[in-house]
Amino acid sequence: MRALRSLLFVPGHKADWIGKALHSEADGIIIDLEDAVPPASKALARSNARDAITAYTGDKAVLVRVNGMETDHFADDVRAVVDGGLTGLLLPMIRNRDDIVAFHGVITGAEAANGVPRGSVDVVPSFETAAAIGNVEDILTGPRVGGVMAAAAKDADVSRSVGFHWSAAGSETLYIRSRILLAARAAGLEMIVLGLWQDVRDLDGLREFARDNAALGYTGQVLIHPTHAGIANEEYGLSDSQIAYYRRLVTAFEEGVQVGNGAVSFDGEHIDLAHAENARQRLRRAGVALD
Repeated sequence: MRALRSLLFVPGHKADWIGKALHSEADGIIIDLEDAVPPASKALARSNARDAITAYTGDKAVLVRVNGMETDHFADDVRAVVDGGLTGLLLPMIRNRDDIVAFHGVITGAEAANGVPRGSVDVVPSFETAAAIGNVEDILTGPRVGGVMAAAAKDADVSRSVGFHWSAAGSETLYIRSRILLAARAAGLEMIVLGLWQDVRDLDGLREFARDNAALGYTGQVLIHPTHAGIANEEYGLSDSQIAYYRRLVTAFEEGVQVGNGAVSFDGEHIDLAHAENARQRLRRAGVALD
């Protein structure tokens, strides 16, 4: 799964909200069938999600958060939304690798029943339990894992499970976020996101939160309001000046190689192959051509 800067949550039982989310600035959306949907609206949410997935022809990533394995809904959720237009499934309340394997079996059956090529649908485990965080390296070796979501929200499932007291600075979740990030990088994943900034009106706080996590290495963030997408895209993406800088760096290194140098001076700094590879990777993840 490609790196995404912004993923907008939208409740599945609100069809008009799904349509608006698909026209937002976000790189992708997550149609929620779990916590944001009351029990009486689960079937409607599934139907809305399937309609949106089959009708959408744009370039946004479309994910669905299904209900957990311990519920009566997860199998119906998977069968309803597994379609060729689905990017992946966000899996809640994961505890260990066995949970990934169990979902894999259900998804494989849904692909066969719905005429979708086997293996088409990725899964994104959501790390919102202490058990999952403790098993992160093992979980990410599971089948279909195409990305990861780290949870660091205020007073949510992860807060209750781990027992931390949330702060905007995030020192209490730094180890959690770092461990999940390192495991995801070691597993070769490109899409590494986290959530959640809950204060819809505090855009300055959102920007600082996004900037800090982008600096840590996260590729993007899960959002709860469309007005947050532009800020997330800026902080997790590359500015025009950064793009120009990395392009010039690569060019300077390549020109040095052509005349027999393994390292060159660039803007007063020593750079070599490692710096050029880092610049190429950043440009590639941002979807920017080197030429």
